[in-house]
Amino acid sequence: MKLRAILSLSLFIGFLTIASLWTAQQAPSWFPPQASAESKLIDGLFSTLTGIGTFILLGITLILLYAVLFQRAEKYDSSDGPAIEGNVPLEIAWTAIPLFLVLWIAFHSYEIYETMGIRGPMEIVHLHHPMEMQAAYAAPVEQPVRETIDVTAKQWAWVFQYPEQKVTSTELHLPIDRRIRLTMHSDDVIHGFFVPAFRIKQDVIPNKTIEFEFTPIRTGTYRLRDSMYSGTYFAANQADIVVESLQDYEKWLADAASRTPSAAYNQAADEYDRAGEKALVRGWKSIPPAAPPVVNFAPKQEPTSPPA
Repeated sequence: MKLRAILSLSLFIGFLTIASLWTAQQAPSWFPPQASAESKLIDGLFSTLTGIGTFILLGITLILLYAVLFQRAEKYDSSDGPAIEGNVPLEIAWTAIPLFLVLWIAFHSYEIYETMGIRGPMEIVHLHHPMEMQAAYAAPVEQPVRETIDVTAKQWAWVFQYPEQKVTSTELHLPIDRRIRLTMHSDDVIHGFFVPAFRIKQDVIPNKTIEFEFTPIRTGTYRLRDSMYSGTYFAANQADIVVESLQDYEKWLADAASRTPSAAYNQAADEYDRAGEKALVRGWKSIPPAAPPVVNFAPKQEPTSPPA
């Protein structure tokens, strides 16, 4: 009987382990494609947590189902259950294992956080000289910085400047497999530089300069979103990020540099102007968006049709 119990327990744990490992392997597919070196760090952490969570969830659920289906009391049986006072080794095990597991998850998560080097607004308070912040490294530095781009966030637009080529754009173009440094600042309130495909999110804080580094590893067009609530039209504060080959990147820079700067279409400003044309009292005032940025390059966008 004891051998049978040990065999059953071994098979049960083996099944949980296989199911957890399989689920952990599937976890990264739930996210957008891994488009930066940093995404591998985050997805690795998420896979680990998913595997641990699957093991615990399946283990508890299956034990409860077994108890409900096969350990039920007989009909009309109102007697007391067996008097079990306790099991010291079991109590030590179910206390020590979760404790060590939680501590390991905390230290491992903190290690990933430190490697990513994401900086939040609270760090400003604790810096002795907060006006200039050290660069945040979104992955172990394996190659020198090849491109430096200035990023300006404001209500409500993203503006990207390439100082060496004297190019300004509302669309961020990046060469693949080259270390990128973004020098970011905000003209007004706190904004959030969030790119789901890159798995990076960096707060952009007014009156501070924040340098952030990462490496794109997959060509394609990805979406930059403002992750912080920055006012009425913050949902329109989005931009495309185009990761392309070095040849295409240099060709784009040359083409953009040859263009005459002009005002780019801005969704927030367009919606604000159209709302002002209506004789509708909303009961509150909205902050007027900043003027559409003047840039060398802007993606072709058509004004949205007014709602019926």
